[in-house]
Amino acid sequence: MEILLHGNYRVIRRLGAALVAAAAATLPAAADAQPAGYPAKPIRVITPFAAGGPVEVLARVVTQRLVETMGQPFVIENRGGASGTIGTDFVAKAPHDGYTLMFNNCSFSSNASYYKKLPYDSIADFAPITQIDVTSGNLLVVHPSVPVRSIKEFIALAKARPNQLKYASAGVGSPQHVTGALFAAMAGIQLTHVPYKGNPPAFSDVVGGHVELIFVTPSVARPYIEAGRLRALGIAGPRRLPTMPDVPTFDQGGLKGYDYTCYHGMWFPAGVPAEIVRRVNAEAMKALATPEVRKFLAESDYFPTGTSPEQFTEFLRNDIARQAVIAKTVGIQAQ
Repeated sequence: MEILLHGNYRVIRRLGAALVAAAAATLPAAADAQPAGYPAKPIRVITPFAAGGPVEVLARVVTQRLVETMGQPFVIENRGGASGTIGTDFVAKAPHDGYTLMFNNCSFSSNASYYKKLPYDSIADFAPITQIDVTSGNLLVVHPSVPVRSIKEFIALAKARPNQLKYASAGVGSPQHVTGALFAAMAGIQLTHVPYKGNPPAFSDVVGGHVELIFVTPSVARPYIEAGRLRALGIAGPRRLPTMPDVPTFDQGGLKGYDYTCYHGMWFPAGVPAEIVRRVNAEAMKALATPEVRKFLAESDYFPTGTSPEQFTEFLRNDIARQAVIAKTVGIQAQ
């Protein structure tokens, strides 16, 4: 199974800074092709999850810079539900005039495997703009009532209580769900998945003790860990976090070969003129190079990438295929 867990993510993590620099080098050419008069009105930004989640927060940080360089408001709109497929479908069917775009995460790739019939084609119906980052992987946190303090202790408890430990997620196919399903498959344990309509309600129920655990973005959980309201057991990515150096990776904690990370990106619906796609890509590259955005990414344990539309399209094709192999391996039934 280890071969499934290594690939594009590690390559992109190592080359993140180089990709941002390479993309920035294309700015003069992109500027030459800028469409006259665009944007002439506010741009609608769809985040396909509940309000207050990591995708919306990232979208607000990046679009604040785009407002400054493009001179028009970027209006965030949350359209959550069905692990992002509702909002994603809305964008797929939006006018292709460059005034509706989407911020999303790796559920965009995994949903192709976890839903029997999506209302859109993940490749044909979108114009990828840029991959913003690679994440550090989700953090496994448990409510303090769970009597474990390490990955090995957690696995032993789960083996003693098959299907009794519940993990929350933002929905079927969400990063939390895939991280948890892969963890259970590799550890040889049975966990009960409890899907929600977004990360905030899922996380709130874990903090409240209604669900035992969640695989969550580290920056979301950190204040609660520091306050003693949650306990961190391990991180899904390939290395420890600078912000949490005492928390081991799953691999270090005893789950050998585990390495699963996510990403964030920007998309237009298919059919948006290429010169508009390149204009927004160029401005996104500028945003990723600002101290404010890079500080936010570092504090959130995200690693900036910043790719061209072509690079992002190729990455998505590979990741959709990779997610399909993982889905088959862990045995999640498509809905």
